[in-house]
This record gives sequence, structure tokens and C-alpha cells, in this order.
Amino acid sequence: MNSEKRGPGFYILTAFFALFVLFLYGPLTTIFILSFQGPNGGLTFPMNGASVHWFRNLLFEQQAVGDFGGAFSRSLILGLMTMVATVVVSLLAGLAFRRRFLGSGPLFYLTIASLIVPSILVSLGIGLAFQVFGLSPAWYSSAFGAHLTWTLPFGLLIMFAVFNRFNPAYEEAARDLGATSWQTFAHVVLPIILPSLVGVGLFGFTLSYDEFARTLMTAGTFNTLPLEIYGMTTNVTTPVLYALGTVTTLFSMGIIVVALVVIATLRKRRARKVAG
Repeated sequence: MNSEKRGPGFYILTAFFALFVLFLYGPLTTIFILSFQGPNGGLTFPMNGASVHWFRNLLFEQQAVGDFGGAFSRSLILGLMTMVATVVVSLLAGLAFRRRFLGSGPLFYLTIASLIVPSILVSLGIGLAFQVFGLSPAWYSSAFGAHLTWTLPFGLLIMFAVFNRFNPAYEEAARDLGATSWQTFAHVVLPIILPSLVGVGLFGFTLSYDEFARTLMTAGTFNTLPLEIYGMTTNVTTPVLYALGTVTTLFSMGIIVVALVVIATLRKRRARKVAG
């Protein structure tokens, strides 16, 4: 049995990948472990017992500091608002950019430029603009706009890639069979790109739900969950902080799993229709 000899490059890349995994998942694993400390546990190792005491404390007891429920609901609503707006605008922009129009180039680069601007400057600029116009920054207005400057470019890039691979022969066949423009879009284009739209929505929600820098100067008087967690790091001295981190991480992973299941289901359904 022949075995290919691996050169030094393989081991260097393996070590680099191992360090990447450790750097990415090491902190999450640490927080996950520390969240299961006993009632007398602290914020550092070694652990003092093992229990789910701090999860019960987080979910069923009134906390002396922090508004977990309010911050979570605000982040959830803001994430859903951002998700819907990102999907709708990205879809419409993707359809519009299928054909060249006056100013399409500068408009594209102007939209993508927000990705290279430091997030804290975007947050500061939007917060100052609201104050100049006599408006009070709030999580549902200024923070919503700030999050869209972060999620829309990703949504646009995804939809541009989708439509660049889209075969217009499907639309032509539908029109030859007498379908109107709306029927062609609803019954041909939309089912094909629907998994990609689910992906755009997932991007929009997760980027908004976890965003800190662009929310810092735009959330107003009520914190979103990332701001609330950051504020808790200065005054919470119990593992309930780690329990909150574990719960929010599991929630984010659950959203990703649900989105992947939906995408897989849509693709299987489309494959069955094509085969039938």
C-alpha cells in the first residue's frame, strides 16, 4: 500500500489550523464550563462544585443588576427587523443590478464602502446626526439604521453572486409558456433563489443580534443584549454572567441550525419537483 509522504508544509498548516480552532472555540469552551459551577463558584478556575444553579438563577430569579429579559427582547426584535429589511432590500437590489443602469457602479461601491469604515465611526456618526436633527437615538431607529449599514452589503454581495449564476433560460421558458412577469418571478425565480434568501436572512439576523460597536452610540437609553453583557462585566461577580453567555451562544447556534434545516428542506423539495 503506497503512502504519500507529507512535507513540512502539511504539518505547519495543521498546527496553524489547530491554533485557529483553539483561539476560536477555547474562550467559548471556558465560558461554557465555568457556567456550570456550584452555588459558591466564582469567575475563575478552579471550579467550586458543579451544578446548574446559575442557569436557574438567571432564568427564574430577579437579578440585582442588568435587565436580561428586556435586553434580549430588544436584540431579538431588532435582529428580526434587520433580517426582514436586509432580505427585501437585497432581493430588490439583486434584481435591479441584473441590468446596467445609470449610476449603478458608484451606487454599488458606495454601498460596499460601509464595510471598510470602522464600525465605531459609523455608530458615532449616526448618533451625532440624530442629535443634530433634534432626534433621540433609540435601538429601533438609529441602531436599526446602523445595523443595516453592516448587514446590507453582505446581503447584496450574496444576491449578486446568486444572480450571476442564475440561468435566464428558466425565465424565458416561462414567458414562452405565457407566464406574466410576476408569475415568472413568483413561480420560477423565487423558488430557485429561496435557499439563498434564507441565508441572507440568517446573515442579517446573526450580524444584528451580536453587533456591539455599531450599537454603542445609537441604542439610546435602553441596551441591547451585547451592550447589557458588556455592562455586566464591570459589576457582576458571579458565574451568572457565564450562564448568560452560554444561553445566548446556544440560542445563536440554534438559529443557525434552524436556518440550515430550512435550506436543506427547500433544496430537497426543489430537487423532487425537478425530478417529477
